[in-house]
Amino acid sequence: MFAFIVLRLAQAAMVMVTVALISFMLFQYVGDPVVFLLGQDATHEQIRELRQALGLDQSFVVQFWHFLVNASQGEFGFSLRQSTKVSVLIAERFPATLELALVAGLLALFLGIPMGVYAALRRGSFLSQVFMMISLIGVSLPTFLIGILLILVFAVTLGWFPSFGRGDVVTIGWWTSGLLTAKGWQHIVLPAVTLAIFQLTLIMRLVRAEMVEVLRTDYIKFARARGLTTRAVHFGHALKNTLVPVMTITGLQLGGLIAFAIITETVFQWPGMGLLFIQAVTYADIPVMAAYLCLIALIFVIINLIVDLLYFAVDPRLRVEKSGGH
Repeated sequence: MFAFIVLRLAQAAMVMVTVALISFMLFQYVGDPVVFLLGQDATHEQIRELRQALGLDQSFVVQFWHFLVNASQGEFGFSLRQSTKVSVLIAERFPATLELALVAGLLALFLGIPMGVYAALRRGSFLSQVFMMISLIGVSLPTFLIGILLILVFAVTLGWFPSFGRGDVVTIGWWTSGLLTAKGWQHIVLPAVTLAIFQLTLIMRLVRAEMVEVLRTDYIKFARARGLTTRAVHFGHALKNTLVPVMTITGLQLGGLIAFAIITETVFQWPGMGLLFIQAVTYADIPVMAAYLCLIALIFVIINLIVDLLYFAVDPRLRVEKSGGH
């Protein structure tokens, strides 16, 4: 187990260094930050002095090393557009994105798994066919179109939910939460549903496919032959083994919800990191773009590491293989 963790940590470190290198290349080849800071009318002397102050006159290796050290401390300099520390901007926007991703992920998980199980156990029923049709629509429609349709129906036509913003929030230290206010819940419903629909349909179809496959295995037939009840066979044996690959996909999808909430946050003007990244791309705000890439990579690495450890703990075959020296 210890060797497994060390190996995964080494791989995670390599991934983060690679992403940091890609992020650092933005500073080298996507515009000149000195020009952004001083403007086009700056003199050569002003440009030279600022480049020297920022350390941009040093070699590539030295600059990259300084970038790594600063990034490991959560420092990416100042935003070229807002003249504010990037770490401050990320800290302000991260709670909104994380709450949106968590609500969407829980919604997809707690609806997708039961729907997938029902569709697998009642394959010929009318409701099962309805679930499969819904999943096909959810996979096919782009996220921005789903968001616009939800706004049109539930915000404009019915007036049940607001169409933009985060609503009232409660400040707890440096963290802000809209889940502690009624207005916050009203504002998060539509963006969370929009973000969850694709993940929900993916989990449902995966659970259904895995459940159908597991029900055909020999150990399920043996469990039935032992006289176990249908409920015990379905939920005590089949579902338990079905959730092993689902757990892996679900963990990675949580990272995807955080990383790819950009479109949803743009449609609903949700004040999260995705909207901040879009604004940074629009104005070529390179420090914000680099910080966003590194943070998303770190989130994926952490989630992937946790999923690997859970997979190792849940699947006894991996423990047997490791103990056998394979």
